[in-house]
Amino acid sequence: MNYKSVLLSVLCVGFAANTFAQANLLNAKTPDEIGKKSEAQLAMDNDKPLEYGYVDDRDILFSKMTWEKVVLDERVNFPLYFPVDTNNIGKDRRSLYDVLLKNVKNGKIANLYDDSYFTAKHTLKDIESALHKVDTLDIGYQQFNAEGKVDPEYITKRDIQSYDISAYLIKGLWFFDKRQGELKYRILGIAPAAPDVNFIDSEDQANKEPIALFWVFYPEVREVLHQAKAFNNKNSSMPFSFDHLLNSRRFNGYMYKEENVYGDREVKDYVADNALMQLLESDRIKEKIRDFEQDMWSY
Repeated sequence: MNYKSVLLSVLCVGFAANTFAQANLLNAKTPDEIGKKSEAQLAMDNDKPLEYGYVDDRDILFSKMTWEKVVLDERVNFPLYFPVDTNNIGKDRRSLYDVLLKNVKNGKIANLYDDSYFTAKHTLKDIESALHKVDTLDIGYQQFNAEGKVDPEYITKRDIQSYDISAYLIKGLWFFDKRQGELKYRILGIAPAAPDVNFIDSEDQANKEPIALFWVFYPEVREVLHQAKAFNNKNSSMPFSFDHLLNSRRFNGYMYKEENVYGDREVKDYVADNALMQLLESDRIKEKIRDFEQDMWSY
């Protein structure tokens, strides 16, 4: 009886916390009232990211740093990619890239990094060249040579949009917690990746390779990602937060690098020009990590 009561209470609290995404939807008299919480709801709202437990360095029996590429063409990764067209959709529905970029611009994400080692900080101004391109048409150059000026219609601008993001790069640490007796995973960094903005509209497939636009240290952005919700295809009244989605590994990625004695070289550096063998090598790295936990036990 007690177990049933506890389970029912947990389910009710979880449902209440997740229905806030469409607060007051059924009671609204006008569209402006949709999404506005009452004073009682605001008082009850204590929705924060689930805190990570403290892990002492002495409790880490084994660890392996890995880098994964999450390709957004795969259906399981669609919640990270869509929606890409926000003209005809509510403000509560945004892609992960739009959430990151919006909070970079408004200052809630203050620290951007050049690489996954978080050694060099960037500002929004520093990454402008990776997000925007300004070019002049040939007729614009002709006009400049003849008249010394270029009309605005001969200048083209191209910005990286959410539909240009083709992958996410995720850095994380697999570790075996000997106190808990289990293998765990902790995300350390994430980066949206898109083709080089200067060649993004090229037909050459070599120019379609995604590169990281910027890196963010994941623990710093958890609050932002918790406030933003991803679409739940099975139950739209209970959306996932991006923080929940990523921490629970509700995505599919392949490991393109692991820390190693060769200066953390990538898989493609020693398995060249063979996509199938690179995928098999990624699976081998995964199995090597999982086998450590299995080998801890004897039957």
